[in-house]
Amino acid sequence: MHDIRSIRENPAAFDAGMARRSVEPQSAQILALDEQRRALATRAQEGQSRRNEASKAIGKAMGQGDTATAEALKAEVAALKESLPALEAEEKAVTAQLNELLAALPNIPVDEVPEGADENDNVEVAKWGTPGTYAFTPREHADIGPALGLDFETGAKISGARFTFLKGQMARLHRALAQFMLDTQTTANGFMECNVPLLVKDETAYGTGQLPKFSEDLFQTTDGRWLIPTAEVSLTNAVQGEIVDNAELPLRMTALTPCFRSEAGAAGRDTRGFIRQHQFEKVELVTVCRPEESEAEHEKMVAAAEGILQALELPYRKVLLCSGDMGATAKKTFDLEVWLPGQGAYREISSISNCGDFQARRMNARYKPEGSKKTEFLHTLNGSGLAVGRTLVAVLENYQQEDGSVRVPEVLKPWMGGLEALTPLR
Repeated sequence: MHDIRSIRENPAAFDAGMARRSVEPQSAQILALDEQRRALATRAQEGQSRRNEASKAIGKAMGQGDTATAEALKAEVAALKESLPALEAEEKAVTAQLNELLAALPNIPVDEVPEGADENDNVEVAKWGTPGTYAFTPREHADIGPALGLDFETGAKISGARFTFLKGQMARLHRALAQFMLDTQTTANGFMECNVPLLVKDETAYGTGQLPKFSEDLFQTTDGRWLIPTAEVSLTNAVQGEIVDNAELPLRMTALTPCFRSEAGAAGRDTRGFIRQHQFEKVELVTVCRPEESEAEHEKMVAAAEGILQALELPYRKVLLCSGDMGATAKKTFDLEVWLPGQGAYREISSISNCGDFQARRMNARYKPEGSKKTEFLHTLNGSGLAVGRTLVAVLENYQQEDGSVRVPEVLKPWMGGLEALTPLR
């Protein structure tokens, strides 16, 4: 959510920020509604004040025997009593219209975010590791996986497209990756482990920006709740409506959860394999901090995600997203893209965003700076540390052997009971 005061103070800068998001100028419409809302509020306040004054004056006039004045005042009070509800309802409607407009607009990118329309305009910041060489033609995970327990057919039979059934050593590898990530993020990187609800209310999905604009990307239950698309929703909303104790900041939280996405806008994309699923698991990282800390916390979160890839010895690159490719709530985003030799390409495995105070305004999440009597909005950040399924894909492709087996990364062996390799089930 945007600060209406900053739009009033510099509407041209706001429109310039929207232009970087390919959004038409909005300040004129916003300020017109804001002016209308404030005028209605002033009229309502003045009317209420006059009603109170007139009500008091009635008794005084009657006490003085001034019947005519008393009757005139009674008529005025009656008229105000009749007109004020309509005025207040009009103010409420205009406020709702203004809030609806503001809620649909994306965050403004910071200056260092490159201009661009889509992923082709993202900027590579760094690379880590060297893609391996193979004495054979490396295969994609969708070709390697089925013999090892990545069962696409059973998943589709049970639930339809974009669901997968994992069996045997494949299921264990998936669990090992998740536990390794969660243990690393808690013990090495200082994130507090949380176990969070998977079903959330409207206001919770609104707080992190999934509603109202992106409802088609979510699954909704029969009682009106929403399945979380990522633990970001539950973790970030832990501070919804709160004034967080300054001494508790920054809050760094992590959770391993199933995630549910309708993939409404992904028709025809990654229909084969384990890359884009309706249900998947992810270790989510969320930080809630003071405004002056958010840039450093962003770098810390990126490093925490990179550390998982480095420990697994998976080559990757770090990319700064352009203005047209960032999520709506972000003001700056880094993607980590892992090398997939079967595809011969880097693919996204983590996205880490600094949202500034954008989500905090929607959630009314604040803190009181030391020595201040006034509250300020917090900053929120979120990212993957990592997406478990995509990491599984990267392990399968990077550690594949010519005989169809897949070596277990050295760092995972304690979580795999010392198993050296995944071998065909039959």
